Amino acid sequence: MSATEPVNIRLLDREYTVGCEPGEREGLLAAARMLDAKMREIRGNNRMAGIDRIAVLAALNFAHDLQQLRSEHEGRDRELARTLSDLHRRLDDLFEAPAR
Repeated sequence: MSATEPVNIRLLDREYTVGCEPGEREGLLAAARMLDAKMREIRGNNRMAGIDRIAVLAALNFAHDLQQLRSEHEGRDRELARTLSDLHRRLDDLFEAPAR
């Protein structure tokens, strides 16, 4: 069992220490940069906006993006399954056809 290591991240100029698995540090830092950028985008010029509201809106934005990606992925999976099923049917038809 591997121990988590502390990693410092900055979100809207505030520092947080979180634990992560040793091999996940770079991914966590990349996610923190992406979250910080989204939070700054949401805050815009309104420096008085509460960080909790900004964080919730950023999380909602990311959840919406994730849901859209999942829906697109599911649609592609269904289309791929239909295409593969059609190809299998065609191959079955070819092998079942009488030899000439």
